Amino acid sequence: MTPLAITMGEPAGVGGELTLKAWLDRDQAARPFFVLDDPARLTAIAAALDLPVPIKPIARPAEATAVFPTALPVLPVVLQAPVRTGRPDPANAPATIGAIEQAVGFALDGQVAGVVTNPIQKKTLQDAGFRHPGHTEFLAELASRAAAKPVDVAMMLACPELRVVPVTIHVSLAEAARSLTTDAIVRMGRITAAGLKELFGIAKPRLVIAGLNPHAGEQGAMGDEESRIIAPAIAALRKDGIAVQGPAPADTLFHPAARATYDAALCMYHDQALIPIKTIDFSGGVNVTLGLPFVRTSPDHGTALDIAGTGRADATSLKAALAMADDMARRRNA
Repeated sequence: MTPLAITMGEPAGVGGELTLKAWLDRDQAARPFFVLDDPARLTAIAAALDLPVPIKPIARPAEATAVFPTALPVLPVVLQAPVRTGRPDPANAPATIGAIEQAVGFALDGQVAGVVTNPIQKKTLQDAGFRHPGHTEFLAELASRAAAKPVDVAMMLACPELRVVPVTIHVSLAEAARSLTTDAIVRMGRITAAGLKELFGIAKPRLVIAGLNPHAGEQGAMGDEESRIIAPAIAALRKDGIAVQGPAPADTLFHPAARATYDAALCMYHDQALIPIKTIDFSGGVNVTLGLPFVRTSPDHGTALDIAGTGRADATSLKAALAMADDMARRRNA
């Protein structure tokens, strides 16, 4: 079975611990995985945290399937500086970025069934010259470069009870309101509907679009973005044949009865999307990149520098990301 690739993420964070714990709690019937990381680093983490995980270096992804039942397969990544737990070093940024690039290359040429990314420390990478706000934008560039044309993507956060897609992502709240456009909402709606079909097996996706303002603007009393920007986007998506409702007041959009009426919610800014999903399933949420020519998932949390090296990291979200990537890979292949 073609394996999944896990990237190292921020070396000073909890990614190594999460990967070790995910292997310990593995399902032998599930798809095997390997990690692009420093074998010596993982061995040291396993020893320090008393995690009985044998580490076995591999030279290529195809070797992972045979190794996986008895050891964690590791495709070696060379770090440029010693890792100090909880203290990211820009000197190791090239290794973090290189692991992502290598995993994407494996995915594009079919050597892996999907990519699962451990969390990165964005500021540390940016201090080293990384010019992307986060994983999503970087993955879009890598895919666009390989395709020799722009690849349009969307960030979805998913758990069994809810799927949300923020239209604006890593910008300030003031900038989110300024930059919101009808075209952006339509683009995210189309990508989301296609992703629900391809990756989640939903034949007729149902979308809901949140309002930007309190009470969805209350007929213009609290803002006109709903009528001026959002309503035209809904009309355009309906012309495409997509089932869509809204603009809906965000404060009544995420209770159980409301969630039963849609398959994904398009939200106008970052926290409007992430607060509800992290409230509903803080440990098990998964970040999915829609629109890529390969499967990509990630834990829906950060590097947790404050607890790195303590043994307290919860691998639930990484395990959910692995299971979701496996499911998506099977669906795409079918």
